[in-house]
Amino acid sequence: MNYREAIGTKENPLVLKTPPQSSEYTMHVDEKDGKEILVCTVKTTVLHYDIQCINDLHKMLKAHGDWMELGSKDEKQDTKEGTVEHWGRSPENPIGGWYGLKKNFRGRFGMYLPPLMEALGLAEVTHEKRGNQMRAI
Repeated sequence: MNYREAIGTKENPLVLKTPPQSSEYTMHVDEKDGKEILVCTVKTTVLHYDIQCINDLHKMLKAHGDWMELGSKDEKQDTKEGTVEHWGRSPENPIGGWYGLKKNFRGRFGMYLPPLMEALGLAEVTHEKRGNQMRAI
């Protein structure tokens, strides 16, 4: 499925809030090296994710069949197995590693992708101060 329209462009990005609803950020689709990517802008920090992660994450969550902890971590931090963050960088996922594309900014998959999935109508996300979870719709 093509999500370009729903996610928006650099000029008109989708405005989202982190799972705890504490910070706002934007997401849009752009092209890099001839490939569509997700561009996530958090204040002055810009992260890039492989756009394939949307379909792959939805498929994994459907197969999982229940709530899954988000477990958001920076790139250099270890992740907890069984979390969305761990899956987003695991050699076991469909692309065999990181969905984050920008060295030193490849983490936080479990923070910024779940609200996008919720906005696209693909998942439910909890909105607690900590320990948030998601599941496929």
